[in-house]
Amino acid sequence: MRKIPLWLFIFVFTASLARAQDDATQQQIDKLTGQVQDLIDAQAAQGKRIDALEKQISDMGDKLSQPAANDSASADDLKKLAEQVQELAKKQQDDNDLILKEFEKLAKGGGISPSHKAPPSVSAPTSADNPPAPAGGQQNGYWQTVGSGDTIAAIAKAYRAKGVKVTTSQILAANPGLNPNSLKVGQRIWIPDSAAK
Repeated sequence: MRKIPLWLFIFVFTASLARAQDDATQQQIDKLTGQVQDLIDAQAAQGKRIDALEKQISDMGDKLSQPAANDSASADDLKKLAEQVQELAKKQQDDNDLILKEFEKLAKGGGISPSHKAPPSVSAPTSADNPPAPAGGQQNGYWQTVGSGDTIAAIAKAYRAKGVKVTTSQILAANPGLNPNSLKVGQRIWIPDSAAK
């Protein structure tokens, strides 16, 4: 008699496991069915968009194939246009000559290179020149005095040329309240150096 309840228990247990697996399988099937339906709906929407684009392309082709009412230019119109283009080309050449003469004057008079502006001067830091880092900022870095015409981007580029890995974003983050659009000559800004130990 004891064997019957044990077999009955095993049968009931196995049946409940099978039912649990069937429920989990049904949930997965329902989920996949929903995803397939979403894909079908998206495909139908894409089909409508493609049909609309095909219609627009067809309409444009029809417009291009129709003869224009009066889009042709006369010989006099073309002649006037050619004269205007020649006049503009002469003015452009005169402007170019004037610009070149001004560059030559600047190069001779002030020793300024006509090709580009000199980068900000960046020198090797010394402990006397560099007081401690600003409070709450990165401890490794350098103080930089802003020169005439300096920008944050130019300063970052000059430091990168000297081997300091720094970006404009890092400079701005290390100097809270710094307005990159209104740097003042003589202003000191902190240049963080994450590579320095």
